[in-house]
Amino acid sequence: MTTQVIVLNGGSSAGKSEIVRRLQAVLPRPWLAFGVDSLIEAMPASMRASDAGIEFDQDGGVNVGPEFMALQTAWMEGIGAMARAGAPVIIDDVFLGGAATQRRWQAALGGLEVLWVGVRCDSAVAAERERARGDRVPGMAVTQAEIVHEGMVYDVEVDTTRTGSLACAEIIADRVRRSGEPL
Repeated sequence: MTTQVIVLNGGSSAGKSEIVRRLQAVLPRPWLAFGVDSLIEAMPASMRASDAGIEFDQDGGVNVGPEFMALQTAWMEGIGAMARAGAPVIIDDVFLGGAATQRRWQAALGGLEVLWVGVRCDSAVAAERERARGDRVPGMAVTQAEIVHEGMVYDVEVDTTRTGSLACAEIIADRVRRSGEPL
């Protein structure tokens, strides 16, 4: 069956967003891209730094509350509906709950052919990228580097520590093509 959804999971500053852009360029048909950062940006400011919403600790930890979880679930279901309607979708996410987050996505994407991709990066390299970006809480990359992969089952894994985003995208695109992606 042809891949309908590609889900990239990795810690902050692992290189997921750049891989997504490269995938959109190398895959033979148009794919929509959605990332958890866009979900957070779409939420009202009152959801940030709120026990019910999402809080970013000074040490890089992230805490989410029930209102965030409810909106995230609706977002996940909406992305699943778009894919079921025929739009191929790439998702850029950070599975703070590891395997539990994967199960939530599996429920939202039920009935779809999904390619699960682990995006890894050495925590020191990710921390340097984080520092250079300047738009992340320091420590987030190190905190998330391994925890997001705990208990995960992937179809393919890439490591951006020494491999560029285009090469990683080509590895993923090759798996999509082998799944029956129309050329």
